[in-house]
Amino acid sequence: MFRRHGIPVILCLVLSLVGCGDHRRELTEADLSEFGTAVYQLDTARLTHQLAQLVAADTSHIMADHVVRRRYDEVARFEDAPLWFTRLGVSADADSLLACLRREVPRCGLDTAAFFLPQIAADLAVVRQQAFDSLGIDINELLPRLDYNLSRAYVRYTTGQRFGFMRPAKIFNHLQFKAHGDGYARLFDEDPEAPDYEASLRQLMTSERMDYLYGSQPTSPLFQALQQRLVASGDLAECRTLAVNMERLRWQMKRADERRYILVNIPSQQLWAVSPDTILNMRICCGTTLTRTPLLHSAINVIHVNPDWIIPQSIVKNEIARHGGDSAYFARHRYYVVNRSSGDTLRAASVTSAQLESGRLRVGQRGGAGNSLGRIVFRFPNDFAVYLHDTNNPSAFRRERRTLSHGCIRVERPFDLALFLMADADEWTVDRLRLSIDRKPETDRGREYLREHPDARRPLRLLSSYSVSPAVPVYIVYYTAYPNPVTGAVELWPDLYDYDKVIARELYALP
Repeated sequence: MFRRHGIPVILCLVLSLVGCGDHRRELTEADLSEFGTAVYQLDTARLTHQLAQLVAADTSHIMADHVVRRRYDEVARFEDAPLWFTRLGVSADADSLLACLRREVPRCGLDTAAFFLPQIAADLAVVRQQAFDSLGIDINELLPRLDYNLSRAYVRYTTGQRFGFMRPAKIFNHLQFKAHGDGYARLFDEDPEAPDYEASLRQLMTSERMDYLYGSQPTSPLFQALQQRLVASGDLAECRTLAVNMERLRWQMKRADERRYILVNIPSQQLWAVSPDTILNMRICCGTTLTRTPLLHSAINVIHVNPDWIIPQSIVKNEIARHGGDSAYFARHRYYVVNRSSGDTLRAASVTSAQLESGRLRVGQRGGAGNSLGRIVFRFPNDFAVYLHDTNNPSAFRRERRTLSHGCIRVERPFDLALFLMADADEWTVDRLRLSIDRKPETDRGREYLREHPDARRPLRLLSSYSVSPAVPVYIVYYTAYPNPVTGAVELWPDLYDYDKVIARELYALP
């Protein structure tokens, strides 16, 4: 409803031939150029009523629709309401918008009905063919509907293409309850740029609106690679997968222009360490469906060698506590128990299951061979206590599905990854790493050290940590379709956590 000071008003539309009185004027050739004799039927009151009904009936929760609905609802004079037609007819921009969306929406794997294209096309055809009378269509119903649908399609498409059609943090962080504890697990720890619906609305009301529309097409090479495959594919399921991953690429993540970075893709269960002159690829193991690896970006700043594993309390409670008092079990796994308040190390035989479950004790595993973290850990700041690490169970990398961990990421070639991160380290520092993880040295100094210390206690702790400077960005992502960083070919992978279904539900449930 169009209001002024809260009171409904029906105003005389400039294009109307039925004025505030009932006075008519002679039709001009311009008046008849597009609406034809139906221009006689234009009625301000009926146009106002029809548009007010459209606004009132629009209960969509989509923000793009909300800003359009608000704009029409707040217009004080009805003659200022239409954005796509005047008394002379419908703007050519309407045809351009329809043509663009008819071409691009299918190329994105999206549903044309989500942008009202069938109704817009039908209404525009009536106008262009001057078929109001022959089809028995009321011009006072068609024009408000056409104008409103064109505006909604414009704002939906331009904001969606620029920022994404869904808000991933809102959806994914209310998807799964924590494995142990109350509340939802935080699965998506990125902060995409918020959609600027107001910018699309402002552009909608300018003469440059079509330039803004055409400029909304994503231009990243990754997006274009997926789109090219979608256009060439005739497989419905594959097209749906590609469309879902194109949506992921619309999210405006905060990314620097790095020359060196590490990409961990959960569905492919692979890691790529990328630099200008080389790409290192390896398999990974990641979190189970109950303890999913969070999606985030950070930067690796420390390498720890032969670290102790401080076991998370959730693991202590659910896997270790039942072995309370079993000193053989603790010795076999090289576990130790520390009183958190006093810092005293306790005898495993004297520790009960209840004490372990209480959280007052800390359980750790000594570093070195056999440690669950392996010999090398790659740490980066995050809120989940996750990291990349070696493993004492390399056979897991032979599995096809490697969702095995409590959330951390096991890497198949930790030493090679360390070398990638230690690109500026001198030869002796690298040899200290080799010696510390029981690899043969490659420098004369390293070989001499072994000769001089044949009975040294293992592991040789010649290097306990290494500061990575500058820190190397690490991205933990989830793409089921993505160009392989080595070959450039788009590859498809299983939807291990069923996230594709979540995104598809959001994309294709648009009213």
